[in-house]
Amino acid sequence: MSKFSILVNVLDKIREESKASLYEATYLPNLSNAEAVNQARARAYIHLYLKVSFGLLEFSEREELLTDGTNDGGVDGFYIQPETRIIYFIQSKYRVTAANFETKLATAQELLAMDVNRILDGEGSDEKGVRYNPRIHKLQKAISDIDDIGRYKYKVVILANAPNLPNDKIKQLTGGFPTEIFDFERSYLELVFPIISGTFFKAVDLQIALDLSNKNAGTKISYEVTTNHHACEITVLFVPTAEIARIMRRYKNSLLAFNPRSYLELEGHKVNEAIRNTIVSNPSNEFALFNNGITVLSDETNINEKIGQRNKAQLILRNPQIINGGQTAYTLSRILDEIGDSGLDPFAGKEVLVKVITLTERDDVKATPEQKMQLIDRISTASNQQTPVITADKNSNDQDHIVIQKLVFDRYGILYERKRGEFADGIHEGYISPDLLVERNLFFRLYFAVIGDFKLAIRKRLFIKVENPLQVIGDTNVLDRLYFAFLCYSRLAKLIGRDARITRSRGIYLRLYALAIDCPKLIEEYPHAADKAVARLPKDWSAFIRASAKEHPELSRVKIDRKTGEERTYFDRSAWIAGVAFLDDAKNLFGKVNPEPGDVEDEEFLDPIY
Repeated sequence: MSKFSILVNVLDKIREESKASLYEATYLPNLSNAEAVNQARARAYIHLYLKVSFGLLEFSEREELLTDGTNDGGVDGFYIQPETRIIYFIQSKYRVTAANFETKLATAQELLAMDVNRILDGEGSDEKGVRYNPRIHKLQKAISDIDDIGRYKYKVVILANAPNLPNDKIKQLTGGFPTEIFDFERSYLELVFPIISGTFFKAVDLQIALDLSNKNAGTKISYEVTTNHHACEITVLFVPTAEIARIMRRYKNSLLAFNPRSYLELEGHKVNEAIRNTIVSNPSNEFALFNNGITVLSDETNINEKIGQRNKAQLILRNPQIINGGQTAYTLSRILDEIGDSGLDPFAGKEVLVKVITLTERDDVKATPEQKMQLIDRISTASNQQTPVITADKNSNDQDHIVIQKLVFDRYGILYERKRGEFADGIHEGYISPDLLVERNLFFRLYFAVIGDFKLAIRKRLFIKVENPLQVIGDTNVLDRLYFAFLCYSRLAKLIGRDARITRSRGIYLRLYALAIDCPKLIEEYPHAADKAVARLPKDWSAFIRASAKEHPELSRVKIDRKTGEERTYFDRSAWIAGVAFLDDAKNLFGKVNPEPGDVEDEEFLDPIY
C-alpha cells in the first residue's frame, strides 16, 4: 500500500463522516461517478488539513469553514485561530493520481487567482464584477465580527506542490501575505502520518472543568518537592471521567509523547475491558476507588475555584503530557466515541484521581533540557505500575528510532512501530491496515537477515540490543532489500501463521536473505514481485538445496538407517548454513536453478530450523 493509497483511504474515511448530514450527497456520490468521487476527495483533503492542523474533529464544524466552489475568489477554506490571532486562507490543488500528486506543480496563475486582499477589503465581487459566493461573504462577516481584529495577522496556506519560483515571488502572487506550502512530502509527513498515529494536534493550554459538589475541602492537595535541578509541585485532585474522555478523544497520542507506550489496545485488553465495565456497568462511582489514576506532567498548572458557576472550578495545564494512565484515558475516550449522540451518559458522577506534576526551574540552578528529560524519564518509569514498563518501551522514544520511523514511511509507506500501540488509533479508524506495521523487533530481524547475520536475526529481545539503530538506514540498497524482505515475510506469515514459530525461525530468515538478493530496481514493483517470489518459493527452495548439495560434495554425510540398516547419504545442511557456503550459494544459485520436471516441493519448507 503506497503513501498515496493511505492518503486516499484517509480521505474516504473523512467522506464517510458526512453520513446522515446535509452534505452526504456531496461527499458520498455513487462510486461509478469517478469525477464526483474525486471532487469529494478534494474537499476531504481540506478537511484533513483542518483536522490535523487545528484539531477540528467534527465534520460539520470543518465543513462550515470550506468556501470551495464557483466564485470563491481562489479561496477554498479558512480558519480563524483566536489563540495565535492568525487567520488562515487555504487554497488546495488535490491531484487524483499518485504521480500527479507528487509531481504536478501549482501554477502562478492558480496562485494569482486568490483574491485575499479584495476579500479582506470587504469587496463583494471580483475584479470582473462577478459576485463572490455566499461562503466567501460568510468569511468576510466572521472577520468583521472579531472585536480585536487589529491584533490579527494573515497567512496563506497552499495545499499543493509549489511552482518553481522563489519564496518571495510566491508571497507576491498570494497578495503579499506569509505563505505556507504543503507539498506532497510535507503532506505525507505532517498530515497523513500524524492522523494515522494519533499525534496530529498538540495541547498547549488545556482547560478541564472540575466538580466541587462533593468536595468539602476544596479541589486539590498540593505538595512541593525540590530535586537537584528543578522545583516541582505535586497537585492531587479528582477529575470527572467525562473530561478525561473529551481531551483524550481530541489530542490522542500527542498527550503520550513522554509515555513509554501508546495505546495498549492488544496487550492491555483485559485492563481496558475492566476499565470499561466499571464505567458502563456501574451507576456508582466505584471507578474512583478501583482505578490507579492518571499522572500528568505540566509546565504550568492553575486552578480557579471562583468562575461564577456554583460547585464548578477550572483546571488549566500548560503543555500537558500523560506519563501514566494512558490506558485509562484511552479507554474513556473510546467509550465517548461509542455513545456518540445516543443521549447516554455513563460518566455521570464518576471521577478519576489525577496527579499533576508541575516542573519549574529552581532560582539557584539552571537546568539543561537534557537534565529535564532525564527527570521526566525517571518519573515516567517510576509511575508506571498498572502495566510493567519493559526496557524496549523505555528505548522507544530515542531520537534514532524516530528518524528511522520517518524515513521508512517516507520511502516505502510502511509504519515502523517503535512504540507499542502507537498506530492503534489509525487501525481503529480504518485509516490503515495492520499489514502496514512492522514491529520493532521484526524490523531489526529483517535487517540482520538481509545482511546474512542469522544468529542476530533470531536473538531474543533484539530491539534493545542493537547498539547503533541508525546503521539500518546507512545503506539504501540494504534498506530496500529489508523492505522487500518485509513484504515477503508478510506473505509467508499469512501462509504459516504470525507466531513465535515464524518470528524467531532461522529457516524463515534464510529464505528471506535469498529472496531479497535480487529484488527489483523500482520500489513500486516490490509488492507484485514479492507475490511471485513467495508463490514460487517452495519449489525454488527445493531446487536451490539440491543444486547446493551438488556444489558441495564435501558436505555429504553417511548415516545408518535404523530400520533397514543400510547406509544413507545426506546433505549436511547445518554445516552448510554455519559457514560462508550458504551466503555464496544464495547469491550464485538461488532463483537461477529451475526445478527439475516432476520435482516435489521441499518437504522441510516449513521446518523452523531449515
